[in-house]
Amino acid sequence: MSLKETIHTMKKQLGEICRDLDKSLRGNKAAAQRVRTCTIKLAKIAKVYRKESITAEKKEARESKKGKKAAPKASKKRK
Repeated sequence: MSLKETIHTMKKQLGEICRDLDKSLRGNKAAAQRVRTCTIKLAKIAKVYRKESITAEKKEARESKKGKKAAPKASKKRK
């Protein structure tokens, strides 16, 4: 799954949770069960998001280093 797909999935899952939370506040027991189930799914998706976002950040860092030339280090003479 790509990072964009993961974000889309997370948004969709959060929307479902919000709808069912409103229903569960009104006493709907089935909606409360769906919220509990969806939070488990959301936790799994969140783990995937963390992995993908870290990978994307590392990739961007590597690409930005390739574009920049390394600055020469100043040498310090010891007395």
